Amino acid sequence: MLEREAELTAIEARLEELCGKPGDAAGIRSGGVIVFAGTAGAGKTTLLAEARRRALARGCTVLRACGGEQEQESAFHVVRQLVQPVLAAADEEEHRRILGSWYDIVAPAVGLVAPGSAGSPDPQGVRDGLDWLVTRFAVQYAPVVAIVDDAHWADAPSLAWLAGFAPRAVELPMLILTGYRPEDMPQDAAGFRRVVERDGTRPYELAPLSERAVARMVREGLGAEADTAFCHECWTVTGGSPFEVTELVARSYDSGLKPQPDNLPQLRELASAVKGEGFIEGLHRLGTSCVHLGWAVAVLGAEATLPLASDTAGLGIETATQAVARLREARILRAAPPGREPPLGRGADEEPPPGGDSGPLEFSHPLLATAVYRAIPDGLRTALHGQAASSVRAAGMGPTVAARHLLEVYPDGDPAVVEELREAAREYQRAGAPEAAHRCLGRALREPPSLEDRPRVLYELGCSALLNAPAATVNHLRAALEEPALTSELRVQVVYRLAQALGHADRMGEAVRMIESEYRKATGARTRLRMQAELLMRNAFRADEEDSPARSRRLARLASHLTGRGMAERYILGLRAWDAMVRGEPTDTALHFAGEALGSGLSWTDEEWGFEVPVLVALTYMYCDQPGRAEELFKAGIDECERKGWRGGHLSFGFTLLGYIRYRRGDLTEAENLVRAGLRIADRVGSRVPAQWFALGILIEILIARGRVDEAQRIAGDYSYGQVTPGAVIYPDSQTVYAELLLASGLREEAEAQLTAVGERLEPRGMRNPAWCPWQLRLAEALSTTEPERAARTAWEAVERARRFGAPSAIGRALHMSALVSTGATRLERLREAVRHLERSPAAYELACALVSLGAQLRRAGLPQDAADGLYRGLEGAVLCGAPALAARARDELAAAGLPPLQLRHDGTDALTAQERAAGEAAVRGMPVRGIAEELGLTEGAVRLLLSGVYRKLGTDPAGLPTRLRGG
Repeated sequence: MLEREAELTAIEARLEELCGKPGDAAGIRSGGVIVFAGTAGAGKTTLLAEARRRALARGCTVLRACGGEQEQESAFHVVRQLVQPVLAAADEEEHRRILGSWYDIVAPAVGLVAPGSAGSPDPQGVRDGLDWLVTRFAVQYAPVVAIVDDAHWADAPSLAWLAGFAPRAVELPMLILTGYRPEDMPQDAAGFRRVVERDGTRPYELAPLSERAVARMVREGLGAEADTAFCHECWTVTGGSPFEVTELVARSYDSGLKPQPDNLPQLRELASAVKGEGFIEGLHRLGTSCVHLGWAVAVLGAEATLPLASDTAGLGIETATQAVARLREARILRAAPPGREPPLGRGADEEPPPGGDSGPLEFSHPLLATAVYRAIPDGLRTALHGQAASSVRAAGMGPTVAARHLLEVYPDGDPAVVEELREAAREYQRAGAPEAAHRCLGRALREPPSLEDRPRVLYELGCSALLNAPAATVNHLRAALEEPALTSELRVQVVYRLAQALGHADRMGEAVRMIESEYRKATGARTRLRMQAELLMRNAFRADEEDSPARSRRLARLASHLTGRGMAERYILGLRAWDAMVRGEPTDTALHFAGEALGSGLSWTDEEWGFEVPVLVALTYMYCDQPGRAEELFKAGIDECERKGWRGGHLSFGFTLLGYIRYRRGDLTEAENLVRAGLRIADRVGSRVPAQWFALGILIEILIARGRVDEAQRIAGDYSYGQVTPGAVIYPDSQTVYAELLLASGLREEAEAQLTAVGERLEPRGMRNPAWCPWQLRLAEALSTTEPERAARTAWEAVERARRFGAPSAIGRALHMSALVSTGATRLERLREAVRHLERSPAAYELACALVSLGAQLRRAGLPQDAADGLYRGLEGAVLCGAPALAARARDELAAAGLPPLQLRHDGTDALTAQERAAGEAAVRGMPVRGIAEELGLTEGAVRLLLSGVYRKLGTDPAGLPTRLRGG
């Protein structure tokens, strides 16, 4: 602990923040992160051990883990070290109680048994589950100190989790301490680097010991009379490395070396023995059995025990026991295995009890483990890994433990090795570690597998890379399609996955061409139908589709003969519903096919069929003015994703599009919260992925509606939104949203150019529903000041298309814009009609906008009393929807009309609309707002808007509503 005062002070200060001062009634406070960085032998482990001792003395729960050079390929190795001691005291029933709904998601990652049928959660879902679990530990066993040593050797999934969780420690009764070597930190550990390099958490750099500190260590170990020159030489030959100084002093003491100038040559000889080749020479001098046992321990790493090491080294148990004793005496292995103290113990200053020979065998320092492992001859090292795989397999330690060694063994065409690696890959997939699964399957392919198994291995290899390396997936799956032993059943699965991978890689056209080729080759009716469904779905999302009308005609003909008997038929029916909506066919048509597609329900997490069509079906209900049904489907889909641990792109789409439904219902505040949650998840998934484009477009629309145009501009700039054209169909259409932003920013000419291009892109494809893409409405707005006649024609065409579709919200919105670009009596007439349609729709925000426009037009027509109703209702609607800019406009219009903001206009029930009377009568019956919303098919915000109109018109407090309505 010499010259580590600053580090010890920091530890003590953080422990005091965590636990409070002795006798402090405030109790547990807050945690945080402390990071120590230094070269090998700088004393990180010793410092962390001292931190552990002090934490135990304060009554903290201590969780410990250590990265291992040989365990970097073992997914969640560090995580398991942290949490397994806590879980070890409980049985499976208790584990299920502790983990709750997270059990199936997290259990494989932490080494518990999970049902074999459990799906494969995505990595983010597992990290979220681990966050929940460790947060629970932090609260239940507070105060908690988590120590992670040698983080540079932590496996990638554990390190990714640690990097994401560490910033949360400051909000918990938990202190995280970690040590690492900066020079050995993997290049792809960017997340960890961000954590340790940010302000407030910068690592303490452990500098080499000064000459003065080394001299003190020498005199404490060899006697106060140690010569200054001798001490200086100790400092010189060790470079101030605490590990090397400690070893050199110990070896000097053991050899009886006097600390005098005459013994400097012998000192240098001893110094060479504590590093590099000198250390290995010293190991060989101990004898062959010690060398072989040392090699076995180095190969086994964290799994090394006396029985396993003796078996791997090919030594008898008695010989191995003697070798262990000599290695401990030489301080190559720890003098005794560290005890596994109960992790929930409090207030312990005592040292952990020494373990017996059944405990782990560990080198006294990681430097020694590295030196021994690298000194093993290459061929022999490979053979030892092969024997280690056999030993751990025989010990029942599981396929993933054996797979770590099999990865190092030369390929030999062994079917058993192939199967074991495939089983290890399946376990890694269930644990949410696809990269580890990919390594195992890649090695299985090199074994190689039999010709019959090769297509399946290629397929599994491709699937394992889908989330993090779609380009590799494409290569593997294309290779699988070329295999002569590929079965027709597996071929369909390969085609689906390949199409999915090409879509992820923004190569939609290539995906379509591949499916078309496979469709022509297919012979079975079911296979052809499955291929046809996939082809139709991919084309629906293809931005550069050459003949969309032909696809629509083919889809209509096909769907007219289907009854929804199988999943392929239901998916085609769902695509027909979506296509009918996008083209602007009557809502009854779209809703009919949506209902046929749903049947008993469509899964969002079916890995064979995907979630795209279920999402399209749900959105069809939204565009057809049935947002309540759409929300039900989205909430069920989100719940399914969360149960399965799919917390990446699928969940992002779920939150984002649920927010879109809320936006179209007029609940702007909740819509923004949901879409921002979706964007946060999309940002974690990757850059410029479809989930991100969806979230950005919807968020920009919401911010414009809320009057926060500057913020929308900043977000668009940060993500280059509007500057990049996605390769897939995005909704709301990204170019239209960008044009809307330009309009809101006063850039009409630029907006006109963008919207004209949208029309040229969508019209030939037959995508003409203004409910889905209101490009004509936005174009009319852009043209209103420069080409009013063209603006009027464009808006009226949108009205006619909306009438053909038939959704009241679409008709009302189109009429509203048509009115704004019209003049005279026509404007007033169309505004009134727009309000009538919107009152029958769930579009509360659009209704508020139309009411304010109607009120403003009536005021300008010299009818201030008539204007008041629209302005008051519009103001209340804007406030309820969370649209302050619209509310401000309504207040300005009221002020211009000379009307007070809260004036009550009506005093009888005769002024109530049918919807207001229905809502009021339901309220009289005691029905809650949610029930009224379900009965009338409106949002809760729209119901509140209706009731506020009832209260205002009757001039009564809500409490007086029953009497007034009954009296009327």
